[in-house]
Amino acid sequence: MSNIVINTPAAPAAIGPYAQAIQAGGALYTSGQLGLDPATGALPEGVEAQAKRSLENLGALLDAAGYARTDVVKTTVFLKDLADFAAVNQIYADFFGAHKPARSCVQVAALPKDGLVEIELVAVK
Repeated sequence: MSNIVINTPAAPAAIGPYAQAIQAGGALYTSGQLGLDPATGALPEGVEAQAKRSLENLGALLDAAGYARTDVVKTTVFLKDLADFAAVNQIYADFFGAHKPARSCVQVAALPKDGLVEIELVAVK
């Protein structure tokens, strides 16, 4: 099985020694996506805007690899403050619509660039 590195300018460039995503067999594994604007590298204000941008970044990676949102089987959501769960949950629900992948959501002590939310996913064709 050969791994294919997925890179797209429609999502922020990696800020460390890792790929934006890796396709292995029929599966796509993304690195965690902060709510960074891919054009400027800036984080928008507020958890809602960051969650929306994080999911848009993941959508760009899915598109670049030829996957659909309905191919997503698992996500992990990292929140700086679990009190933001309800706000992020609504944005997440809007992004996936009727599709409901498995999900974990945890509070973390800190995220890179002092982000408020980071999301990663696994998709399978």
